[in-house]
Amino acid sequence: MTMRETDSQRMRKVHGSGIVLRWTLLLFAAALCINAGAGPAEAAGGAETAQRPTGTIVALGDSLTAAYGLPEDAGYPARLEKKLNDAGLDYRVVNAGVSGETSSGALSRIKWMLSMKPDIVILETGANDGLRGIPTDLMQRNIDAAVKMIQDSGATVVLAGMKMLRNMGREYTERFEAAYTAVAKARGVILMPFFLEGVAGDPNLNQEDGIHPTAKGYAIITENIYPYVVKAIEERTSGRDASPPREAKPSE
Repeated sequence: MTMRETDSQRMRKVHGSGIVLRWTLLLFAAALCINAGAGPAEAAGGAETAQRPTGTIVALGDSLTAAYGLPEDAGYPARLEKKLNDAGLDYRVVNAGVSGETSSGALSRIKWMLSMKPDIVILETGANDGLRGIPTDLMQRNIDAAVKMIQDSGATVVLAGMKMLRNMGREYTERFEAAYTAVAKARGVILMPFFLEGVAGDPNLNQEDGIHPTAKGYAIITENIYPYVVKAIEERTSGRDASPPREAKPSE
């Protein structure tokens, strides 16, 4: 009786050991499959590091940057990031647009924006100054001060120029546009002459308010601003300062 019980116990132990062995083999095989599917970087736990962008671009601006009235991914910052990444330029582009903001508001946010430690800052501001008739000399001082703060941090500036509606008067519109050129020359930054080039005034490329671009409009803006941003990247990677004042050419 005792011998039979011992044999039975042995059989249960062998059967149990077999189950444990089979489960161990199955788990081992599953682990191999997971690692094989994940690739070397993930298997080593380095996928997150491998995908981390090498640089940061902050798009600082008003509603034209914020993509007012549209999903954020329809705006130019998101489109620009994708275009850069597709070209092998590993940068993330942060949308720091605030609707309704004037150049004074942009200046007040520079310190906060610099906490993101950007490599490049695209500064688009002033449209609301013009629409409100704010003196152009005040706008110019604000933009100049903002550019200086950004440069002092070591970041490269791409300044997006703006034009104003004709009904503000010829003298005002000329002084308004000249403010961007003056800052670019004084600070030696890359100047995009007109942020809304090819978009402003076209009802097919703007929302019903006639001011804010549609998704198609932002697609054009992205194409227009891209070479200026690439120019800024090239300057940083070559170790050169943005010294003599100039305008990057879209054909480059």
